[in-house]
Amino acid sequence: MTHMLKTTVELPDDLLREAQDLARAEGTTMKSLLEEGLREVIARHKARGPFALRDASVTGHGLSPEFADATWAEIREASYGGRL
Repeated sequence: MTHMLKTTVELPDDLLREAQDLARAEGTTMKSLLEEGLREVIARHKARGPFALRDASVTGHGLSPEFADATWAEIREASYGGRL
């Protein structure tokens, strides 16, 4: 046996009326309509998978020669140009 929880959902009046009209037109209940909608949203999110950053790496061979012996503070200063 499955346990079901009860909850209260606050919806904008126009959305509630549209959902009620749809439920009536399809011969179903608001509960079934909400359940179907939630299942679709959850499935869509699962199908999307985890968030991943695109590969934004660049080609190159490390630091420019002028920064070969620089400290991180010097590199940061050059990168931000005094905008820290």
